[in-house]
Amino acid sequence: MNSVYNQLVFEPLTGNLREDIFRFLVNNKCPKTAEHCMKVGEMARKIAEQYDADPDAAEIAGYLHDISAVFPNDVRIHVSRELGIEVLPEEERFPMIIHQKISKEMARDLFQIRDQEILDAVGCHTTLKKASTLLDKVLFVADKIEWDQSGTPPYLQQIMAQLERSLEHAAFAYIHFLWEQRETLRVVHPWLRDAYFELEKRMDYTS
Repeated sequence: MNSVYNQLVFEPLTGNLREDIFRFLVNNKCPKTAEHCMKVGEMARKIAEQYDADPDAAEIAGYLHDISAVFPNDVRIHVSRELGIEVLPEEERFPMIIHQKISKEMARDLFQIRDQEILDAVGCHTTLKKASTLLDKVLFVADKIEWDQSGTPPYLQQIMAQLERSLEHAAFAYIHFLWEQRETLRVVHPWLRDAYFELEKRMDYTS
């Protein structure tokens, strides 16, 4: 196992992935993230059932998506390079955003996830990406609905309304929300930019 994991508290897997992930995050001083991941897993299952995606895969992806929270922002670039992850310039400038890629590697390395579709969804849950799968979009939307900040998401009403139209409309509602304020963002990740232009072409969207 990669030495970057040596500092983490990691107990043997029990076979109950939900409990294993929750305990891992709590043991590594991320109890709020643990609660958030459980909520995202539950929401991802609901959305998957609504849009005929694999509910079990969606739930697992939701539980796993933020497990990299155990690594603080100031070490994430180092961790990424140690894990062999490509670091984009935007990620180097704003390390928070690379956590999606680290979570993907941790899901494989620590939690023995071998389903590539689950891993890929975890790996783009913050930004989405072009040619995204059904599961990618399920997790992306679930994470935005069950956000990890205090209060109500400013885009929640819009994303919920669009979710009644289609999963793509819901995903685009959030990306459009960010795109409208892109000049004020720390970075615009190229994956998010690609997803924006791809989805924009596929729907008649009015803000």
